[in-house]
Amino acid sequence: MTSPADRQATLTKQRNLKMARSSHAYVRGNTVQFYEWLAALKSGALPEGPAIWICGDCHVGNLGPIANANGRIQVQIRDLDQTVIGNPAHDLIRLGLSLASAARGSDLPGVTTARMIENMIEGYEAAFQPDWDGEDNEEVPESVRAAIRQSRLRTWKHLAKERIENARPKIPMGKRFWPLRDDERAEIAALFGDPTLKDLVTSLRSRDDDAPVKFVDAAYWMKGCSSLGLLRYAVLLSVGKKGRDRSYCLMDIKEGANAAAPHYLGVEMPKREGERIVEGARHVSPFLGQRMRAAKLGSKSVFIRELLPQDLKLEVESLTSDEAVRTARYLATVVGHAHARQMSAASRKDWQADLMKNRSKTLDAPSWLWSSIVTLLASHEHGYLEHCRKFALTA
Repeated sequence: MTSPADRQATLTKQRNLKMARSSHAYVRGNTVQFYEWLAALKSGALPEGPAIWICGDCHVGNLGPIANANGRIQVQIRDLDQTVIGNPAHDLIRLGLSLASAARGSDLPGVTTARMIENMIEGYEAAFQPDWDGEDNEEVPESVRAAIRQSRLRTWKHLAKERIENARPKIPMGKRFWPLRDDERAEIAALFGDPTLKDLVTSLRSRDDDAPVKFVDAAYWMKGCSSLGLLRYAVLLSVGKKGRDRSYCLMDIKEGANAAAPHYLGVEMPKREGERIVEGARHVSPFLGQRMRAAKLGSKSVFIRELLPQDLKLEVESLTSDEAVRTARYLATVVGHAHARQMSAASRKDWQADLMKNRSKTLDAPSWLWSSIVTLLASHEHGYLEHCRKFALTA
């Protein structure tokens, strides 16, 4: 399965099957449909927030515990493929759609979804308080607390068992990892001879800056959903000399594709997609951004990060009503902090004022947010059923 055509055919099939698993999976994997809906909106239908770096694909699965270079853990946005300088309202709607979809998947009543959206906007607004100290002070719901506890206990052995099945220095070929062509392997090995990437590897987890970094193994990685079809490689490196001084790390190389998320006109962003993603990560998710670098692999712009065992995505497939409401508030606060840290005091105040407008008498959330989520939920449910008819039945 080393030819690009064979890979693409298999990846397309896998993506379609993943999106057919549930309507929530379909929402997570179909970023393009979300932005097609946005593009069809009339001018002025949504508030225009300050021009900041946004996630661009802010669904629940793209948030979770992340470790920084010093080992601290914080819940932040963990996927920035779609990041652009754009309207923060887009992240709010995308998060609300994802939460509403998860509520439907948990068979929760519609009133719970309404409460989730109310608490989501309250949590988001709370992030813009002038006395925020940069710490995660919001009450953490149990669904998130469990992920944080798990994150703190994880080690390289856990990562090795999950990703490469064991701690031996070799990536096993099979369902997830596919063999590389000789030219691909050589190109990837040469990439990590670059001093910038060597510095990335040695700077994490207090490694010796002068420690030798050696290429050990690499494979094509079948991973993700919305990004399936783009280049993705897992790379195993050794750091340090033989014996106790040697450790291993797993690097993730991912192709930077054109962002479907719309950006504000007139803003300056890096022209290369990998550089755009790294720059956005540094603003939106500092813990992740400091661990990323952009590079060029052949003709492709890519971005590279080390996979740390502490990095986890949140799973909210089954929630009680109360837990769903608390989770919505907490995750919206995380997104709010990602936005607020980029704004001046005046911008934060103006954006808060915009969010307070258009509240209905029956729902303590902006009418544009609620109506957007309801419309998108219906549209995606229709799209999901059609997707299943076309792809899942013929698999």
